[in-house]
Amino acid sequence: MQPIHTNVPRVVVCKYIRIYENIESHDDLLLKFAKLDFHILQKMHQRELSELTRWWKDLDYENKYPYARDKLVECYFWATGVYFGPQYKRARRMLTKLIVIITIIDDLYDAYATYDELVPYTDAVERCDITAMDLISSYMRPLYQVLLDYFDEMEEELTKDDYFDEMEEELTKDGKAHHVYYAKIEMNKWIKSYLKEAEWLKDDIIPKCEEYKRNATITVSNQMILITCLIVVDEFITNKTFEWMINESLVAPASSLINRLKDDIIGHEHEQQREHGASFIECYMKEYRASKQEAYAEARRQIANAWKDLNTNYLHATQVPTFALEPALNLSRLVDILQEDDFTDSQNFLKDTITLLFVDSVNSTSRG
Repeated sequence: MQPIHTNVPRVVVCKYIRIYENIESHDDLLLKFAKLDFHILQKMHQRELSELTRWWKDLDYENKYPYARDKLVECYFWATGVYFGPQYKRARRMLTKLIVIITIIDDLYDAYATYDELVPYTDAVERCDITAMDLISSYMRPLYQVLLDYFDEMEEELTKDDYFDEMEEELTKDGKAHHVYYAKIEMNKWIKSYLKEAEWLKDDIIPKCEEYKRNATITVSNQMILITCLIVVDEFITNKTFEWMINESLVAPASSLINRLKDDIIGHEHEQQREHGASFIECYMKEYRASKQEAYAEARRQIANAWKDLNTNYLHATQVPTFALEPALNLSRLVDILQEDDFTDSQNFLKDTITLLFVDSVNSTSRG
């Protein structure tokens, strides 16, 4: 059984409705409204997924990104795991697109491009300007254009927000759009961390554990996603909050470590031949001459400690509003429920979970 605190809230709701229905003393009216609420939101999610599917197909991914996994639905599931409420439609759309872009770039760096091609591409992403297009390989240009379009869309969305008139004294429209600057900074950090992994793989280097973690907690993309969450959510966020999240927050690093180490554990067997570079398991085994089981145990110990740090700092943080910290908690919940490399091979657990949330009716089959 998955503890409620580390489970994905939307998944908990769906399963608990079916459990509650089988309790003899349940309240019929309460159950009816719970099912109605679930189905109304499910219909909203289905419409959003349909719109995003059209966007994905318009990218002509089969021809332009033949090396990339077709994981739009899984990316949308990830976005709903962070923000599932009806008020977060824009946030889900923008997060889904970001996670799609992350997935394509991940496949580009891991399995397709050469190191010599990745160096100028990394530089181009750092510049984030159309003038850098000529510096990169022709087959990379469509992906680079998608990235530029994404940041342009983010800026356009922010400059048309309705609540600016009410907050003109604290933040201008240009000021809100300026928050995209933070997303670009995190994108630069992330893409450079990927190049570092590519360099290690090229040179057949297995780094020390601490060096690996410093880099790998960036490649896991949590920090970039969390900063983007602050930008696209329909809430008033100050520059102070952004600076605190980037430079002082212990919630984001703890969440990143949880996700990195859990991903390394569930993916180690699949990536044992180091086609995708070293993992924490390999680094620990080499540095400490440990067995695989000992490396797994150490990773799980660090995950448990990171959960303590995440919970403590989430509950006691006073510098920023709670809603700014919730995405970090939810990202770790998403990874915590994974049983295997479910994102890459979503034929079992993740497929069933996605079907449960986006396809099945809670009226269909009662389950104890």
